Amino acid sequence: MAEINNFASLIGELKDHTQEGEVTVERLLDVVGRRAYGPILLLLGALSISPLTVVPGVNWLLAFVTLLVGVQIVAGRAYPYIPRRFLDVSFSRAAFVKGLDVMLPFAVRVDRFLKPRLMVLTHPPFINLAALICVLAALVIFPLGLIPFGPVLPSLVILLFGLALTARDGFVLLVSAMGLVGAFWLALRLVTQLN
Repeated sequence: MAEINNFASLIGELKDHTQEGEVTVERLLDVVGRRAYGPILLLLGALSISPLTVVPGVNWLLAFVTLLVGVQIVAGRAYPYIPRRFLDVSFSRAAFVKGLDVMLPFAVRVDRFLKPRLMVLTHPPFINLAALICVLAALVIFPLGLIPFGPVLPSLVILLFGLALTARDGFVLLVSAMGLVGAFWLALRLVTQLN
């Protein structure tokens, strides 16, 4: 497996190392590396903005797994743990690859801006506090999942957080925090309109 250090390399690895038929979450985590938080969050964020989310409940499933991973970073756990029932979730490889193909041009453009900077923010103890961004973004997805395209902004926040960890780019981490503010604003508007 090649080193995953940006968005485009993640997409390439996923396309190269997933088999025909059904793709499981466990297989995807094996491809990105089970011991690295950055690529896992990058994968979860990418899946959260992919065409797979048209399947009812997928946004909430991904949000719950993201929440589990984010809480583990906050707690300072060295390696992520994901329960077996989530590892066994599967979906069509054809739909998965179609989503990857849609994201690839965007990934190539994003990768041009990634570089190691403000790296202190991507290491403990700062990253443990910054992981609250991921936790809060996952929580915001639950109410926003009730409206079409509502989870897109918090999913982008998770994607940016994963990119920041993977590329050791503290600036992108700060951008993800600003995106979280926008996601909270959307959730607040939804709640006020429902009342």
